[in-house]
Amino acid sequence: VQLQAFGGGLVQAGGSLRLSCSASGRTFTNWVMGWFRQAPGKEREFVSRITWNLGTTYYADSVKGRFTISRDSAQNMVYLQMNSLKFEDTAVYYCAAARTLRFGDSRDYTYWGQGTQVTVSS
Repeated sequence: VQLQAFGGGLVQAGGSLRLSCSASGRTFTNWVMGWFRQAPGKEREFVSRITWNLGTTYYADSVKGRFTISRDSAQNMVYLQMNSLKFEDTAVYYCAAARTLRFGDSRDYTYWGQGTQVTVSS
């Protein structure tokens, strides 16, 4: 199984980026796909998740209204559209896959991508 996140970069505050995550190696039907981020010196934190089959979404309060998660089942892709970016959104962003949500945090996620850096200049 391989998750590969890409699309990060440097953007000014107020700008937008779209992150992509390609998923391969198994069928992810009924799985949950999530995005997490980790800023320097901070714990990894949850950003958003989406159920692969129904497309049900959930967001951290810090990104609600600014970020949108989506998936393309035919292409096995998950996206994170990030608008109105703030300096505090600067982090390495990871995509991950969970079979079930038991803990409601990163412990649920079995597979992780390598991360993509997002840097927001103020």
